[in-house]
Amino acid sequence: MGNQLRFLACLPCAAALALGPAHAAEIAVDVGHTLAAPGAVSARGVDEFVFNRALADRLVGSLAGKGLPVRRINFDGRIASLQDRPREARGASFFIAIHHDSVQQEWLETWQWNGIEHSFSDRYRGFSLFVSRDNPEPSTSLRCASAIGARLRRLGFEGATHHVNSMPGRERPYADADNAVHFYDNLVVLYRTTLPAVLFEAGIIKHREEELALREPERQARMADGIATGIAACLFASGAP
Repeated sequence: MGNQLRFLACLPCAAALALGPAHAAEIAVDVGHTLAAPGAVSARGVDEFVFNRALADRLVGSLAGKGLPVRRINFDGRIASLQDRPREARGASFFIAIHHDSVQQEWLETWQWNGIEHSFSDRYRGFSLFVSRDNPEPSTSLRCASAIGARLRRLGFEGATHHVNSMPGRERPYADADNAVHFYDNLVVLYRTTLPAVLFEAGIIKHREEELALREPERQARMADGIATGIAACLFASGAP
């Protein structure tokens, strides 16, 4: 499988569009969390939703630059229901939810930033991807997640490892350890879809150094291009319309 993934990650994006714009796959890009429930809080007190929307915006631009139509989901932060997100994606070819990660509670410490106490952990860093075996197209979901992870690794991004130490009852076993892909079977946005789906965690915002890196526009653009390249290569290889 490793050789196949390396091949997928290196495919020219032009090949993914060989059928022309009329046949290009539509990608549903979902911004994780909402304005009212903004997810994790970074080491410096920034809500995860802010990180998610910034990277999702970059990803939309990268996908559009490769000729792939995009369906924006929850960019205004007002879709509270997890079930509504897959419904919004119906008819698209692929669904990707953009998130940023935290760590287990027992690894958190406290520090002062601008006179305010915040929690942090510098123990782990890196991206992760998640797929569900209960998704209607689990093989395509895994193939695309692995292609994304492989491309990001080739660009120099580091895969996180902390999910292998998940709490009992919340196990996230590896689906592809080399490319930081995990199984997360009961995640609503992954198994309630009618299309291949991946949840992407861009990095760990509780890590003080990685938090700053994740806010850099140049880094966001490189990561978005890597994600878009992996998606395009995977959908072309799998014969998606």
